[in-house]
Amino acid sequence: MSYAELINKLATLPREKQSEVFDFVEFLVARWGENRAQPDADWDDAEFSVLSMTQALRGMEDDPMVYGLADLRERWQ
Repeated sequence: MSYAELINKLATLPREKQSEVFDFVEFLVARWGENRAQPDADWDDAEFSVLSMTQALRGMEDDPMVYGLADLRERWQ
């Protein structure tokens, strides 16, 4: 796939998905910079955890709801 094809496909995505692609590319660039000496290294638990949490929490900063203790069904003690 050429850069032009990639840009055209990216342009067809909604803004939310474009942001997701951008975040993933930033993650890959950061990971690649850390592992230049070992480009085929497996992900360690910390790297996978960062990616997982980043993906799981995406968009929550725009969540208009504010939750408090009264919203809990159960409380861990």
